Amino acid sequence: MATAGTAHAVGTLGNAAAAQGRYFGTAVAANHLGESDYTAALDAEFGAVTPENEMKWDTIEANQNSFNFAPGDQIVAHAQAQNMKIRGHTLVWYSQLPGWVSGLSATALEAAMNNHITQVMTHYKGKIYAWDVVNEAFQDGGSGARRSSPFQDKLGNGYIEEAFRTARAADPNAKLCYNDYNTDGVNAKSTAVYNMVKDFKARGVPIDCVGFQGHFNPQSPVPSDFQANLQRFADLGVDVQMTEVDVAGSGTAQANNYTTIVKGCLAVTRCTGITVWGVTDKYSWRSSDTPLLLDGNYQKKASYTAVLTALGGSGGTSGGTSTGTSSGTSSGTSAGTSSGTSTGTSTGTSTGTSTGTSTGTSTGTSTGTTGGTTPPPSSGCSATFRSVNAWSGGYQAEVTVKNTGSSAISGWTVSWSQPSGDTIASLWNAVQGSSGGLTTAKNAAYNGQLGAGATTTFGYVVNGGAPPNLTEACTAS
Repeated sequence: MATAGTAHAVGTLGNAAAAQGRYFGTAVAANHLGESDYTAALDAEFGAVTPENEMKWDTIEANQNSFNFAPGDQIVAHAQAQNMKIRGHTLVWYSQLPGWVSGLSATALEAAMNNHITQVMTHYKGKIYAWDVVNEAFQDGGSGARRSSPFQDKLGNGYIEEAFRTARAADPNAKLCYNDYNTDGVNAKSTAVYNMVKDFKARGVPIDCVGFQGHFNPQSPVPSDFQANLQRFADLGVDVQMTEVDVAGSGTAQANNYTTIVKGCLAVTRCTGITVWGVTDKYSWRSSDTPLLLDGNYQKKASYTAVLTALGGSGGTSGGTSTGTSSGTSSGTSAGTSSGTSTGTSTGTSTGTSTGTSTGTSTGTSTGTTGGTTPPPSSGCSATFRSVNAWSGGYQAEVTVKNTGSSAISGWTVSWSQPSGDTIASLWNAVQGSSGGLTTAKNAAYNGQLGAGATTTFGYVVNGGAPPNLTEACTAS
């Protein structure tokens, strides 16, 4: 039997959904990937991931033309190692938008939007199954109008079409989705989205899928026409996906709502998958509502059993079989407060910048050695270590490599003595190795050449103790 971390065990959500020709995924936060219980549940149960905040504009391009892909790369590397689908979320959204964007003129904003889409999609080209190209562009209520935003107010209705055309050019093989909330039933808002999609399909505007977020609570339950609404969109010739599902409550009522969602999706041929918005209740953006399938101790709830049963699987029991205790705590608190909207701001993700245009190579795990080994002297380059995030049981590090010589270098290797008991769980923008009792990171294929004074960065996540005060040596080649 397959074990967690290598493949889906029999009777898991991902495996049961795959048997139905669907995926079953979850939102993932990079700052929890160092927690063993979190990753064990993620790897065992889910077949797809959506970065919770790590691919949003304020994380990736906080400053214009300075792109920080490290947090997103960490999730992508983990997902690829587990053969999971990856949904990109999100390219154009009015929220979590850096201040510099809203201050641009119309002409500059259009250029910045297209550049952001192109740069991000090019970086992840070939790795992302589907992108939420535009998120939450329509108002709530009965008007069916567009939401006021810098994009809508300065560029007008055409910005959504332009975003989709730019996205298709950047990665022709990725599915392109429009994503929104409170569109799960037939209402003015969902009909406005429906009419936009119908128009796009008639005019050849590239759109492949529509995402229905699925944030439900007792005041806003799963609507009775949920399945019919999915079907009318599918009849336009697009896939439909449940993209951010969570259901406030507990017990039978919560389980029944989840059953309705799963059965509705399975009844619509073009409903290709379901994503719940988090692995465990304790890290949910609405954790007090206990809206997910695993409780705060990673135990399977009645809602888990209901979903597994609806998918045709078996083996789920309330109370679950998850073992161990949580090995880490959240490095921040959920900032989402509004009912039925996308999640709040990123909590504790990397704030450094990364100018690379492709992810590095993750090489699994590497256990640290005891101190005392002196790193080799640097030659022509320097390496500066800093901790960008820390939690109970681990930390995320960023290393800046600088060419300190007067001429270009074609490669570099950084070496250091990792403290005893520490294990590198993932590493990006470099290739991990070891030499003479030291941990090493060699440049990736795309970031070895550095001109005089130029810099690049790589990062890694450590399971173990607190961030050390490391001295890292650099050797140029």
